[in-house]
Amino acid sequence: MLEPSTSSSCPSPVLKTTYKSPTNQSFATSQPMPPPSSTHSVQDKTAYLSSLRHAIFATQENVNKELTARMEEDKAREASEKNRTKKGAAVTNGKKRAYDEAKEEENYGEDDQGMKD
Repeated sequence: MLEPSTSSSCPSPVLKTTYKSPTNQSFATSQPMPPPSSTHSVQDKTAYLSSLRHAIFATQENVNKELTARMEEDKAREASEKNRTKKGAAVTNGKKRAYDEAKEEENYGEDDQGMKD
């Protein structure tokens, strides 16, 4: 969320962003800006818009860095969860395979209708 804000104790505007997520750490950024000129000349307006544009680009760069870091955290978390799931499945499959081999060994040479390849 982008919101320019001003405070009575701080007359200079600040461009602020806030990010909140149920799964990742929140973050906030702020980019100070010069106060708008009291004159309404085209040159002053152009200078103010230029500073606003610079603040937006700097904010976007900070937000992109933060979101990229959170995406990497998500990927690492998902990989860790997949590894745990694969290990659990391998143990389960290993037990099933050992059980099938024991059953096959027990019934070796006999016709077993319950066995499937």
